Amino acid sequence: MVGKTAKTVSKLLLALLIVAVVAVAVWYLMPDGDELPVHIASGNGRIEATEVDIATRIPGRLESFSVREGDLVEAGQVLAIMDTDELQARMAAGRANLHQAEQARHLAEAVVAQRESERRYAHSELARMETLVDRGHASREQLDRARTAAETADAALQAARAQVASAEAGIEAAREAIHQIQTKIDDSQLTTPVGGRILYRLAEPGEVLAAGGKVATVLDVTDVYMTIFLPTAQAGRVRVGSDARIILDALPDYVVPAEVSFVAAEAQFTPKSVETRSEREKLMFRVRIRINPDLLRAYRDRVKTGVPGEAYVRLNESLPWPDSLKVKLPND
Repeated sequence: MVGKTAKTVSKLLLALLIVAVVAVAVWYLMPDGDELPVHIASGNGRIEATEVDIATRIPGRLESFSVREGDLVEAGQVLAIMDTDELQARMAAGRANLHQAEQARHLAEAVVAQRESERRYAHSELARMETLVDRGHASREQLDRARTAAETADAALQAARAQVASAEAGIEAAREAIHQIQTKIDDSQLTTPVGGRILYRLAEPGEVLAAGGKVATVLDVTDVYMTIFLPTAQAGRVRVGSDARIILDALPDYVVPAEVSFVAAEAQFTPKSVETRSEREKLMFRVRIRINPDLLRAYRDRVKTGVPGEAYVRLNESLPWPDSLKVKLPND
């Protein structure tokens, strides 16, 4: 009787132990509230933006600078102006050369008119002399002189027309020189091709800069992105253009919509080819998550680079975003 009781107690204890182990296993395997669904991949990164350097095309002295670091600027806005005194002097000389070339053309055209008149007279004299010779009223010598005069008039007219063409070429050259000088004067106004924020002011008025000298760096606040790295299994399922989300450490209550704009074709962390599956699974691929430019324009005053955060990508676009990753923006 005692033996049966002991066996019963042992079986009961074993059953309780199994139940406890199963309960622990179930508790351990159950996802907690913060765990991502299997169709969501994530990675850490920092907010970055395209930086555009504003540089001179011509050497010279920086005359003025109209913006400061941190200022917001619009595309096409003039940021700085180079000194143009020398260029303005060359422009005045170029216009004088153009005027001189135009006067040379007028003179050449007047000479052409004179030579045309002389040619008409010479040819009329030649025709009259040929008639007189045929009638016996003039000698062959007189006819030869008339023919020579007509040929001379023809040559003089051709020379005059060549002078007109030369004068027109001079006018074209003078206009081209003026155009080149005007282009340099236009280039003396340093504008930004993109709207954004002045990140660095690299020169001050009075400094003499070489061609290509940088004066400022503009942060394009409409081209903002975060770079993350995903393992092989996840990167292979990410498609360019896929929906993404970004949550910044500084603003954890907001979820920013974005999209995948780039997936690296080669692994970033291993420089050589790897043949074994276990090693291939360790490879990490660079993925760029870009925020929509239209959204950035609406919040351009709040865009800051260098802010850390986390980006999320859907590996299966047929599955929805979890509630914690639904878009939530300031002033929503």
